[in-house]
Amino acid sequence: MDLVIEIEPGGGEKTAAVYRALRAAIVDGRVPAGYRLPATRVLAADLGVSRGSVAGAYERLVAEGYLTARVGAGTFVAEAAPARRRAAGPAPDPLRPRPGWSLTPLPTSGEGPAPRYDFRTGIPDARLFPFDTWRRLVGAELRLRANNPGTYAEPSGHPALRAAVARYLGYARSVRATAGDVVVTNGTQHALDLIGRVLLRPGDVVAVEEPGYPPARRLFTSLGARVVGVPVDEQGLVVSALPAHCRLVYVTPSHQFPLGRVMSLARRQELLGWARKRQAAIVEDDYDSEFRFSARPLEPLCTLDRSGRVLYVGTFSKSMLPSLRTGFVLVPPGLRPAIVAARQAGDGYGQVAVQAALARFIDDGQLARHVRKAGRSYLDRHIRIVREIGRISALDVIPSAAGLHVTALLERGDPARIVMLARRSGLEIENLADYAAEGPPSRPGLVFGYGAVDPDLIEEGLARLPALIEDSQRRDGQAQQRRPAVEPEQRDHRHEREPGDHP
Repeated sequence: MDLVIEIEPGGGEKTAAVYRALRAAIVDGRVPAGYRLPATRVLAADLGVSRGSVAGAYERLVAEGYLTARVGAGTFVAEAAPARRRAAGPAPDPLRPRPGWSLTPLPTSGEGPAPRYDFRTGIPDARLFPFDTWRRLVGAELRLRANNPGTYAEPSGHPALRAAVARYLGYARSVRATAGDVVVTNGTQHALDLIGRVLLRPGDVVAVEEPGYPPARRLFTSLGARVVGVPVDEQGLVVSALPAHCRLVYVTPSHQFPLGRVMSLARRQELLGWARKRQAAIVEDDYDSEFRFSARPLEPLCTLDRSGRVLYVGTFSKSMLPSLRTGFVLVPPGLRPAIVAARQAGDGYGQVAVQAALARFIDDGQLARHVRKAGRSYLDRHIRIVREIGRISALDVIPSAAGLHVTALLERGDPARIVMLARRSGLEIENLADYAAEGPPSRPGLVFGYGAVDPDLIEEGLARLPALIEDSQRRDGQAQQRRPAVEPEQRDHRHEREPGDHP
């Protein structure tokens, strides 16, 4: 890569000007140690000075220890060049984001080693994925496209992938769709962002499940929406609790996240009727329904919908790998041009070779084969985890027939302390309260993912839980005993506070 430096304009001795520019670049760290400088003839032509001026600057920098000259190899920045000068003070930093933009680290991120007993949610088992087949397909597409002229792709996604997704949804989820209904995205979050940018104005009300999927809530909040949590019962989202002026409802009806319940058919019909009456949109997130362990699932909302108000969002992050960053959304006709325009305005289009390879992966039957194989493994883990949790008297498993996690309600003990003690012992589980944004859930609980855990360590890891639960109870009881008693006159005085006063 060419070296770009600026020499002082105007008159003056050119050798000194080149020397000062090179020295500043080295001291500031813009030119790293070991960097090979251009030949004197090349740099002289770039700077518009004589070759002698550059050679003189090089010689002076070599003498001062900034550069080293190697016969037959060139001139390099010295490994032991004098230290960079310290900045005079902090750099100006006047720009600030508008409220709502704060980074929330993901529980699945990090470069450190995974916990020994890894029950985190949202992580499929990469050991089950057919990497050799996938590499072959991607490699073939890269070779094919290397011979094509460099052109931009369609923002709605590779045509072959859109057609493959439509066919796959037809036989796997009984969804009637064509390639024209499908917009390919970089996963679920990207789909939600496109929908929100097209549908929502600042201040619009968005309803989400409570407890629910935190990234969806954060995304809609970042777009300026007023996000309201709506409770979930045994039949799914409580439609009667929806805000009257709601513009959009986000739901996970096939496998509610994180409770794991399935929305009943009656509740699905009620939600669709409500959306039709209120002229609201419904985002149906079908994030992991490929892995189902019981009878035939209920029809998706988008299949039951007769008024064109459902946007069906899916992802390959669970059925394949999160790192592929590929998902899709089925868009009603009236929104399709706007969603595609939003995709074009944002990142243009996705990775064409990956999308074409995924189309082949689906059409060749590789995805269905992988889902069947992985599903058998996840079913075995599901059975073993439910069985082991069922032996713990303090936990009550919520029935679940799909996905990669189960939730258990806690009869006693402090879930936050249990999670903390578990982490110290190499056991990674999650607190149900972390998914509730509007106060603690009515009953505390723990969430167990089983995509990442080593199947051979399931029983060993969960066997640690009873002692951790008891330990959390003991510590909670000790903390209560240490709290100072409240004198009677203090209690009387406290009852005299006006409503709204802070204690």
